[in-house]
Amino acid sequence: MAMMRLLLVAVAVAMAAVVVAAEERATYIVHMAKSAMPAEYGDDHGEWYGASLRSVSGAGKMLYAYDAVLHGFSARLTAREASDMAAMDGVLAVNPEARYELHTTRTPEFLGIAGNDGLFPQSGTAGDVVVGVLDTGVWPESRSYDDAGLGEVPSWWKGECMAGTGFNSSACNRKLVGARFFNRGYEAAMGPMDTTRESRSPRDDDGHGTHTSSTAAGAAVSGASLLGFASGTARGMAPRARVAVYKVCWLGGCFSSDILAGMDAAVADGCGVLSLSLGGGAADYARDSVAIGAFAAMEQNVLVSCSAGNAGPGTSTLSNVAPWITTVGAGTLDRDFPAYVSLGNGKNYTGVSLYAGKALPSTQLPIVYAANASNSTAGNLCMPGTLTPEKVAGKIVVCDRGVSARVQKGFVVRDAGGAGMVLSNTATNGEELVADAHLLPAAGVGAKEGAAIKAYVASDPSPTATIVVAGTQVDVRPSPVVAAFSSRGPNMLTPEILKPDIIAPGVNILAAWTGKAGPTGIAADTRRVAFNIISGTSMSCPHVSGLAALLRSAHPEWSPAAVRSALMTTAYSTYAGAGDANPLLDAATGAPATPFDYGAGHVDPASAVDPGLVYDLGTADYVDFLCALNYTSTMIAAVARSKSYGCTEGKAYSVYNLNYPSFAVAYSTASSQVAESSGAAATTVTHRRTLTNVGAAGTYKVSAAAMPGVAVAVEPTELAFTSAGEKKSYTVSFTAKSQPSGTAGFGRLVWSDGKHSVASPIAFTWT
Repeated sequence: MAMMRLLLVAVAVAMAAVVVAAEERATYIVHMAKSAMPAEYGDDHGEWYGASLRSVSGAGKMLYAYDAVLHGFSARLTAREASDMAAMDGVLAVNPEARYELHTTRTPEFLGIAGNDGLFPQSGTAGDVVVGVLDTGVWPESRSYDDAGLGEVPSWWKGECMAGTGFNSSACNRKLVGARFFNRGYEAAMGPMDTTRESRSPRDDDGHGTHTSSTAAGAAVSGASLLGFASGTARGMAPRARVAVYKVCWLGGCFSSDILAGMDAAVADGCGVLSLSLGGGAADYARDSVAIGAFAAMEQNVLVSCSAGNAGPGTSTLSNVAPWITTVGAGTLDRDFPAYVSLGNGKNYTGVSLYAGKALPSTQLPIVYAANASNSTAGNLCMPGTLTPEKVAGKIVVCDRGVSARVQKGFVVRDAGGAGMVLSNTATNGEELVADAHLLPAAGVGAKEGAAIKAYVASDPSPTATIVVAGTQVDVRPSPVVAAFSSRGPNMLTPEILKPDIIAPGVNILAAWTGKAGPTGIAADTRRVAFNIISGTSMSCPHVSGLAALLRSAHPEWSPAAVRSALMTTAYSTYAGAGDANPLLDAATGAPATPFDYGAGHVDPASAVDPGLVYDLGTADYVDFLCALNYTSTMIAAVARSKSYGCTEGKAYSVYNLNYPSFAVAYSTASSQVAESSGAAATTVTHRRTLTNVGAAGTYKVSAAAMPGVAVAVEPTELAFTSAGEKKSYTVSFTAKSQPSGTAGFGRLVWSDGKHSVASPIAFTWT
């Protein structure tokens, strides 16, 4: 019997092992309480992490141990092991890994900083700043990383130039001061990378990372252009700043374990600004790896700038909405690349194109709508294999935008024998035009123009057309306009915090490019260019990252929140010289944009260097914010890395007291109706703010305007500052009657001393 029992136990253990082995493993981020480490481990957190992992999993593999932005590690676990790990002493949280996606010249002139180098210190001063860019890596041979004229790398810099496939440690210099890569999470989730398609090194095979890092802090390069378009001098926002790249994005995406490892290294290396042009939607702060890493970065005086996302123009489509992150939307420049579609009926329509090849013949060609030259129900989209060659050969083909990449549609037309393409926006994209480096004569047109062209094709028995690409046009008006693709508010995670914070140039941006891919990024594109023009909040984010580096060099004593405040309160939301009667426009609709689209407005760096006053914030303020959200002590510890932070019992917390540079007032329609039925005339929401003087002594007076039906009361209405660093507080109350759910409106609050205008947008919602 004893032998039988032993045999049964052995069988049970073996079966359990088989079950665990059969369970699918995934990557989990394990958050540990540093203070809970047993004394027996001394100062060796890595050994404690390893022992904790081994206690629940004999086969679990640790990917990274984190220290700077997170206390904990990432590992491959089964769901059962993850549950067991979460129940262990000293474990704050165990979160499944998330996959993030990339949010994919003339800008200094447009922003008013060309020729204004005197506003900002040069490298080699106490304000020397390193911008850390977490992206697809770097093409170090680009002239944008020339270190001519830069001083020695600061002695406090701890970065590394990691060697790898096609990348030597000698690739770094006084401009590109660091290059690392993080691929363990990617390969654990997706399997071994195909090294014929991507490099296991910091080398950028995609182009996105080279474009973003050179936008932020690339050196000035004369004679830059894309195939002759946008020719001139290309330079980053902070051309004297240093750059460090952290390759965390691969062909299969950007995995949170790798992103955290990159952020961990960047903070430890000494970066003063982190730029992340990636996102994965809005998740609870305690489960959002980027938000958690950004909190720790903020705590260590590092500003984190993130792209808002490219899911516009739909509402509540934002990524990266944590209030300690600077969230950046996209606007246009005053530069365009016009192309003209001339029809056989004499009508002409303006679009855009970066096509630089052989022009179409001077005589017009037949034109056909793709939907009528395909056997597919989605033929209008010009998807691969959907066009009938005999129906498109030698003709210009009208394709609708959507589903597949814009440039890929041109490949489909070309491969089917088409001579050219008109790419028509749909209602989703409206009239916004994004230029592309097509491989055949092509023009992108707005939805209205596209509809008119398709109507002509349908009505004429023998329709004809031609396309003329006209080069580069500058001083386009109006500009900027909010990009249609730029993600919008309201903030669904925390409606009381207005996001995005700001917009910056993100449409048709020229910057450095990889030597590994053509300008379209499609494998069949064999062209190679030193610079490329692309669009996205991925492009607007590094503009703000570079501007933040400029401000940090000019004001090393400013906190990340102070830098963001300076950028926000000096931003503009109307066109110059027109006052409030001429607000910025929305490319998606042609109508005035709102703070849900642009936040505080479009960046104005020349004004931001001297904002007068700032709204400052620190770790304790953000913890109070989390308390106001009713976070438990464990959830707060997961975000703030420590159990020393917590909520005081009996203390009243309010999200409205976070010292943010903007105001979002979220009314509950149901609560307002209940209050009014009980005799209350209206509902009042009160915000408390504190301003810090960062300029000369002065007296500021307030003005406020709000949507009809909302009364605004500020107390006091005047703030007198006698010295730099002095703080003054005020309250602002918004009183309104109940409105139907879904109602929204806007306003603006400005403190001014006659020289400075410290402006804050106001957004009202009823849900």
